Amino acid sequence: MPGIPALLQPAAHALVMALETVELAAADLTVDQLWARPCGAASVGFHLAHLSGSTDRLLTYARGLLLSAEQFSVLEAERQLEATRPSLESLLDGWRATVQRGLDQIANTPAGDLLQPRTVGRSRLPSNVIGLVFHAAEHAQRHAGQIVTTARIVRGGDRA
Repeated sequence: MPGIPALLQPAAHALVMALETVELAAADLTVDQLWARPCGAASVGFHLAHLSGSTDRLLTYARGLLLSAEQFSVLEAERQLEATRPSLESLLDGWRATVQRGLDQIANTPAGDLLQPRTVGRSRLPSNVIGLVFHAAEHAQRHAGQIVTTARIVRGGDRA
């Protein structure tokens, strides 16, 4: 990908693939399908909101920052999604914007910073820049897979 440092190419590709996968899997879901919880599993809507929030939080830690009050509000809102039920388009727009910000951050991450120590969360768990960037990408891939599976189930298996 143009402008992405060589060592971060796999993470950037994983984020782009997660975006493409999610857009295809979630396309045209009805409101009821978006928020259905088959067998008690998390809804596609939850996974979409969590994709944006968690990616943003992990990349914030990669920049060496603490979460803002707004990010804590977004985290709390993830727990209230069943009640608020944001639209599919707003969730997809949020995910698209998160991926773009992530790609911008990755493109502007100097190779010399990749092993810089970082901490995660209130417990200040140890990590580093490259670890957090890759964790954000693999975490996105995991939720993209859950979206594909759940979307197929709520559609009755009529679409991959």
